[in-house]
Amino acid sequence: MEDNNNVGAARRAAILDEIETHLPDPKLTPAAVAGRLGITSRYLRKLLEQTGKTFSEHLLAKRLERAAALLRDPQQRDARIATIAYACGFNDLSYFNRVFRRRYGVTPTRMRAAALGDAG
Repeated sequence: MEDNNNVGAARRAAILDEIETHLPDPKLTPAAVAGRLGITSRYLRKLLEQTGKTFSEHLLAKRLERAAALLRDPQQRDARIATIAYACGFNDLSYFNRVFRRRYGVTPTRMRAAALGDAG
């Protein structure tokens, strides 16, 4: 049984790596990830069930984490928030703003200002 657990853990890690690698793709799907890994979409869902999150929840969390990191990055100070959102795989700016605020309790603009010490 331990071998199955190890295989499942390795495949789960591979799924999460694929999500991270391809998160800029706004059309990233469980089927695409499963296909790249040579597993079925159903098996992918089953592996992710054990994390307590769906594929979409993992994808959204990773996209938001990446966006937050870019907003805090001084080298990205001049990048438009829309550009950052699109680079993280969001293709709807109002949706990005809404889920970002829900996750972090502040707007992307506020997070950037706080992180970079800007007044605005």
